[in-house]
Amino acid sequence: MLQYIEEARQGDRQAFEHIVRHYAAMANAVAYEKLHDFQLAEDAVQEAFTEAFLHLNKLRSIEAFPGWFKAIVVRQCYRIIRRKQHLAIPYDEVAESAESPICVSDIVEKREAQQLVHDSIAQLTPNMRIAVQLFYFQGYSLQEISGFLGASVPVLKKRLFDARRKLKVALPVADFISVFNHLYEGGKDVLHIVNGDSVAQKLRKGIVQGDVLVWREVYPHGPVTLDSSALDNRLERAQYLEQTLGVPQKEYIQNRDMQEKALADSARYDEIILWFEHDLFDQTMLCFLLHWFSEHPLPSTKLSLLCIGEYPGIELFRGLGQLSEAQMETLSGTWKTIGAAELDLGRLFWQAYTSQDPGRLQQLLREDASALPFAHDAFQMHLSRFPSIYNGLGIVEQTTLEMIHAGINSPQTLFQQIGNKLHRLGMGDLEYWHILMKMSQDPYPLLQISGLKPLPTYKDSSISLQNRVVALTELGRNVMNGREDWAEKQGIDAWYGGVHLQGNFPSWRWDSSLQTIREMGTEE
Repeated sequence: MLQYIEEARQGDRQAFEHIVRHYAAMANAVAYEKLHDFQLAEDAVQEAFTEAFLHLNKLRSIEAFPGWFKAIVVRQCYRIIRRKQHLAIPYDEVAESAESPICVSDIVEKREAQQLVHDSIAQLTPNMRIAVQLFYFQGYSLQEISGFLGASVPVLKKRLFDARRKLKVALPVADFISVFNHLYEGGKDVLHIVNGDSVAQKLRKGIVQGDVLVWREVYPHGPVTLDSSALDNRLERAQYLEQTLGVPQKEYIQNRDMQEKALADSARYDEIILWFEHDLFDQTMLCFLLHWFSEHPLPSTKLSLLCIGEYPGIELFRGLGQLSEAQMETLSGTWKTIGAAELDLGRLFWQAYTSQDPGRLQQLLREDASALPFAHDAFQMHLSRFPSIYNGLGIVEQTTLEMIHAGINSPQTLFQQIGNKLHRLGMGDLEYWHILMKMSQDPYPLLQISGLKPLPTYKDSSISLQNRVVALTELGRNVMNGREDWAEKQGIDAWYGGVHLQGNFPSWRWDSSLQTIREMGTEE
């Protein structure tokens, strides 16, 4: 948009037409708040655009355009208020005198619908009304509204939350069902797909309407394939998860069947809303679902997405599970529509992630991934899990050795600190215990874990970690410092998305200095 504003300053009318299309609805909402008349609001906006075009050369900074233009809109509104009030023409008189009744009827019907919507929120404060109209009815992002109104994003979120709460109290039941739920929460014909049971439990306490489906998968762990429904692929994954995490095969397959049936039946919903976070754990789930929906279009179902990487007041945001019910409620209704760009990019990421060639994912990371703002960093973090050129360790193993060397010797504290430092992974405790166990295995252990019992597993997650001490071995210190290569010494048998690395000379390595994946034995 800044480019169009700059071009318009140079007299480019086509660029200014683009600006008009972008800001028209926003300006109309502001004008209506002042004039309470649709026709007068449209007049004010038209005059404001004319004035803005004529005086664009006076705009010192193109970044200031939103606030500058809003001031022009408000000034035009006050000019109209000072003029003689125009008499409203009754609908029946307009219909009788119109040369084209059908056209007039369409216009009147549209204005009546608009009036009904505005009447339903008339009891809100002006700040709430503008926020509701711009965000829900006009589809502007919180960032765009913030720039136009001069209010911070947290303040706008609070206004939207307060507006929803007041509307639930003030609106008649009929209006609440047909207008509020349909526009904001989708009513009962809505499916919310979320990333964990904690989030689901909070949503089910009245925060949203509709059904809630917990998507239970750990795509960063074990083999994943593009055709995940194939029986052989499913059995291979089920066996791996049981061997490494202790997840019973039968339980895993039953859950997969349930989830796939839920997706197959999802066309019956008016809207499907995806609740996910910024980390690899969630981004892989999100891209799987976007890939599925791109392959199974639902023409009558609206797809929406709520995906966040931070929350006001939380210094280190790890996930939606951190939020209280009150905090979760502030997010209700802030989802945005999923369009072709999101579906296409999700499909490409999932195809690249499940590919046996991680170079495809590396290439995709060089392209524009702004449609899914958190995908780039999450999948870049995934590639850093590959054995490094430096010493054959991935980023989790290397960071673990460095933390133990720095004096952290409790498995539980290690998991917490790793989770904080590598939060873009979203790694669960069972995944981390599996990594620690592999690092402590003979014949070439990098560390030693005291205690007779093994680390907790899915089958026995209640095992206490108290009195456990983790210490580096001599080999661990040598590998940490790059004097030996653990992959060459110990060998490797691990899955990284769709890539299965085996043997003492892995075919793919991570180059941390260049932040890229490299195929070994090939020329640059």
